[in-house]
Amino acid sequence: MGESKRDSSMRCHHCAGPLSKEMETSQWTVPPLIRDSFSMIGSAVGGTTSAFYGFNHVMPIVRRWVKGPMWLHFLIGAPPVIVFSSACAGLSGGAVPALAQLASSSYHAAVSTPQLPPPSQDDTLHDSRTSSTL
Repeated sequence: MGESKRDSSMRCHHCAGPLSKEMETSQWTVPPLIRDSFSMIGSAVGGTTSAFYGFNHVMPIVRRWVKGPMWLHFLIGAPPVIVFSSACAGLSGGAVPALAQLASSSYHAAVSTPQLPPPSQDDTLHDSRTSSTL
């Protein structure tokens, strides 16, 4: 039983990543509620920021190129801004939770690093045989 506990808590000596599936899904992952909250916040901030940015930079260009009433400027300038805003909201909605997971994993790796076993002689020989000079 002691050997299985030791095997389940082993980490890679290069990156401190978990070497077993049980460890990967236990203490290193951000809980779903926090991940979903970060995703929602990231989407809101990314969409709002990019909408302001898009309208402030696109509408003056549209006004210069298209002569006519303001509703025509809005009709022509709004679709590209909406597409840009949606793309930024989607990217930031995925990037913010990923950064939270990266920060959590990095913290756990830094805290658990002293507990890592030193690399064995076999690992060193295996790495030197499989390394490439390219």
